[in-house]
Amino acid sequence: MSIHRYNKSMSPTKRKILLLLLAGVALGFTYSPSRQQKTYREVAKEWKRIDREKFRKNITALQRSKHVSIEQNSDGSFTYILSGKGKSKALTYQFQEMKIPKHKWDKKWRLVSFDIPEDHKRARDALRHKLRALGFRELQKSVFVFPYKCENEIEFTVEFFGIRKYV
Repeated sequence: MSIHRYNKSMSPTKRKILLLLLAGVALGFTYSPSRQQKTYREVAKEWKRIDREKFRKNITALQRSKHVSIEQNSDGSFTYILSGKGKSKALTYQFQEMKIPKHKWDKKWRLVSFDIPEDHKRARDALRHKLRALGFRELQKSVFVFPYKCENEIEFTVEFFGIRKYV
């Protein structure tokens, strides 16, 4: 996946709709029943907070921009489908807002090291920037440390920049 720029032109309601639809995609990959229940509760709570009129206007705009497609079911209900473009946009927003929870320190340091070639310089610089933004400390140009569990966030970041084989 290429590096995306954070687009502030999309309204908060549109961003929320994309993220909520992305949560539906995440449910398909979640095998833990407790994790699924937590996701269901959070999604249900957030859907209730969306103004219905704003939703209708924004979902139409998202459909026109090819972020979402809509299918009418035989019972009259609608299914909203997040497109590849919509998933990419939602992941970009999720990436921009990512934080690592800081719990009680378990006396272990997490180390992230990488050797990203020069032809991927932008991804390398973006990774360094993101690691610093998350609170990592730089030991060397390509070695960073962090005192809290962060495996999921690093996995997501590496996938986002498409640099798995170098990290």
